[in-house]
Order: sequence, then C-alpha cells, then structure tokens
Amino acid sequence: MSPETDRRTDCLADWCADAEWCGLTCALDVLDRKWSPVVVAVLLDGPRGFAAISDAVDGVSGTVLSETLDDLTDAGIVERRTVSERPHRVEYRLTAAGRDLEPAVEALREWGERHGTA
Repeated sequence: MSPETDRRTDCLADWCADAEWCGLTCALDVLDRKWSPVVVAVLLDGPRGFAAISDAVDGVSGTVLSETLDDLTDAGIVERRTVSERPHRVEYRLTAAGRDLEPAVEALREWGERHGTA
C-alpha cells in the first residue's frame, strides 16, 4: 500500500461515519489546524523557506508554524526539501495533492470575505 493510500485509509477509519461525508471529513482532517489553509494559500504562490512563510503569515508563532508544516507534510500536502547543507536551508512546496486544494482554499477565502464577521 502506498503512503497516499495509507493516509486515505487512516482518514476513513478515523473520521468516516457515513459514506456520504467521507470526502468532506477527510479534507477537514487535513485542514483542521487554524493556520493550515493559510499556509496552503501562501504556498500556492510557490516554494518558500520557513522565514518567508512566517513573514507572509502574520500572527503565527514559530512553534505553531513548525507544527502546522509538520502536519501538512505528514498529510502529503507539503513537501520539505533541503536546498543547501551549508548554510542549512530548507524550503516548503505544495505536493500535487496540495495544489489540488487551490479551488477549495479560494472558495473558503471568498466565503469568508462575503460572510466573515471579523
């Protein structure tokens, strides 16, 4: 079984109470952290290093951003790549599955702009 299939199976086992809602609950399982959709939106513009993501996501602590990136990496949405060993630099980029979230992230952004109360 591939890692992608493993994640899907785990999601279905953990969340799916009704076949009608499986896809929705699996998506929410991936985007359940406050900053996850925001990080995905930032990375839709292309790969970035940790500091660049942090600068783009005003208000998130380094610890929370690191945990969010780890969760998105574990879910197969973000890929972490070492760019150079000296000095050690990494960059984060969306996987194909992460790029597939673009319409959903844009729809959530538009909904929030129309209906948000903040």
